[in-house]
Amino acid sequence: MSEYIHWNPSEVIKHKIDVRGVIHVGAHYGQEYKDYVKYGIKRFIMFEPLANNFSELLLYVPPCPEVQHYQMALGNTTGEIEMYVETANWGQSSSILEPGIHMDAYPQIIFDKRETVKIDKLDNIEFDRAEYNMLNIDVQGYELEVMKGAAETLKHIDVVYTEINTGQVYKNCCQMWELDVFLKPYGFKRVYTHEYDGIYYGDAVYVKNAK
Repeated sequence: MSEYIHWNPSEVIKHKIDVRGVIHVGAHYGQEYKDYVKYGIKRFIMFEPLANNFSELLLYVPPCPEVQHYQMALGNTTGEIEMYVETANWGQSSSILEPGIHMDAYPQIIFDKRETVKIDKLDNIEFDRAEYNMLNIDVQGYELEVMKGAAETLKHIDVVYTEINTGQVYKNCCQMWELDVFLKPYGFKRVYTHEYDGIYYGDAVYVKNAK
């Protein structure tokens, strides 16, 4: 998408969630990091597959014991995969999926490159899952595949921030209702939805065991 997900803790505060750590999938340059820290979050795992973006991420959020960085995409498969890459929007709109109506909504953003990246399942990554209970996903229509590859990890998650689609912004991208259906057996309820007018995408927050 054309913008990263802005960290807004209002729903977390409303539902009295103590966020111990954040798993951020599609971290780009780590723009949300300062806001996370301001809220009091202390542990982070950041995934960013594109080489240029990952280099910038390391500059903006330097490695330290509290922050783990992985240069990889996440999904429901392992190996390598090709991404559609743009540079006009600093790579924020790049995706594993081919652009759909995104090209009509943002004609100035041209996907003029391809980049082969490593891909793995979140469930295959070794870390103490008890220390991380928030998942932030910003992967341009590939959200459902990330969640499918995180079935075990989701058992430890209390809140999911994610981009959502209500149209074919990227070809064959998952739709919001599919995320609703997938997350329901894990106890998640969508408590916040922000859709951008006329563009068929937005952000959503899912909270486990929400009243």
